[in-house]
Amino acid sequence: MLGVGRGQHSPTQPDGRRLIIRTDDIGFCHGVNMAFKRVAEQGMVSSASVIVTTPWLDEAVEILKQHPEISVGIHLALNSEWKEYKWGPVTPYNQVPSLVDPFGKFYGTRKEFFSHRPKTREVAKELRAQIDLAQRKGLKISYIDNHMSTAISTLEFQQEMEKIAKEYHIGISRYFSEQEVPNVYAVAPELKLSQALKNLETITNNGLYLLVCHIGTDDAEMQAMTDLNLFAPKYMSKHRQAEGDVLCHPDYKAALQSRKIRLVGYKDIFENGTMQRPFVSDKYDDVVKNALK
Repeated sequence: MLGVGRGQHSPTQPDGRRLIIRTDDIGFCHGVNMAFKRVAEQGMVSSASVIVTTPWLDEAVEILKQHPEISVGIHLALNSEWKEYKWGPVTPYNQVPSLVDPFGKFYGTRKEFFSHRPKTREVAKELRAQIDLAQRKGLKISYIDNHMSTAISTLEFQQEMEKIAKEYHIGISRYFSEQEVPNVYAVAPELKLSQALKNLETITNNGLYLLVCHIGTDDAEMQAMTDLNLFAPKYMSKHRQAEGDVLCHPDYKAALQSRKIRLVGYKDIFENGTMQRPFVSDKYDDVVKNALK
């Protein structure tokens, strides 16, 4: 047990069917911010994971300040995966040289990142800087998670992240015994709603569940972006638009209601629970070795 939660109640105690809807990549671009604004106004998101390293952070902050009911998390970023649109660290790039390319930007993929042997101390420095920036912007942080899982992909990184969570007295997504609801990230846009409704059927018992969503808008801005990750679906903007449409669809809202599923955020979960490491990441040397193959 990490012992950074508060209160006497476990988040796995019978308390009905509770679902965290976590929207990732908030602040990534204007289109994502507008999609987030839409689902937030309809009450269909309970936790928002913010990338603070991008030019669209300030817009995201202003939207979040209008929705204090939503738990705010930092989507700790060590990658910038878009071919046409790159961001770098909060820390001056010459202070974290192992994390950036020759232009001071993050690498696009995990493989590329680890092939340059990033230093754990520089990773920890940058992760703290991202949380500090969010707090200076006025965001009340409840939890952290990881963009593309990079910041938790080695045991050494995982240990640093857990240390940071304890230091800042915040939670870590997936550390509260959440049961994962299958997402519709890779499902064809026209099939996302039907599959998302089917996925809600996995919420059968009382307990805490997590659904991770990637929303956006199918507009010129997002249509112009190309994801460098090989696993990413094509026509990203259409996929993200469709995910937002699912959350706002009357049938989806009705399904949550009929199944008596209550939306909760990490703010409440952290106040009343304790955290436990859900898995152990691979050691740094093994991850680097695989990246260099």
